[in-house]
Amino acid sequence: MKPASWSYAEEFVAEDAVLAAARARAEEVGVTPIGSGGGAALRFLAAALDARAVVEIGTGTGVSGLWLLRGMRADGVLTTVDIETEHQRLARQSFTEAGFATQRARTISGAALDVLPRLTDGHYDLVFCDGDKREYSAYLSEALRLLRPGGVVAFDNALWHDRVADPAQRDEETVAIRDLGRAVAEHDGLVSLLLPVGDGLLLAKKEWSPDAD
Repeated sequence: MKPASWSYAEEFVAEDAVLAAARARAEEVGVTPIGSGGGAALRFLAAALDARAVVEIGTGTGVSGLWLLRGMRADGVLTTVDIETEHQRLARQSFTEAGFATQRARTISGAALDVLPRLTDGHYDLVFCDGDKREYSAYLSEALRLLRPGGVVAFDNALWHDRVADPAQRDEETVAIRDLGRAVAEHDGLVSLLLPVGDGLLLAKKEWSPDAD
């Protein structure tokens, strides 16, 4: 894809002032949020799933959370997990500016692999992962437990700055993401897709079969 076409696709769904403000906060605190193309994909997924319950790993300053909330049902609740309480405070500010009621977003401070086991099995429509890349395989295991049949897990940075497709790149994070992609593609209970939006968005739908988890 030519750069002009990629940019056109990334910017196809325009961001508003609320998202721009959330991105500005992210830059101030050194957070790299999902791109606009990936965010639009998340909103589309949440809308297509008619999502009522979503888990997000990596709150940041609320950019991806805003996209998710805008796609979810009006009574849907986003449960978002981050180890940085200050980032979550900024995310709540973003959600308030967007007009979402406080009960629509449940922020939980803590390490994802400490928090996720406390969440309810089979309760969630969508799990979005944008945390520690070295933990992505563990996030997949937790997501398969948390998702209802037919639910979707999504991983940001699935191309990891063009490193995943290059077999010569063997750093820990790149290998972890590459291994995740292989595990998802080979899982009999998942229907998978890798979208070349932003830095790559890996999607997997949990099948209705009892063997899906």
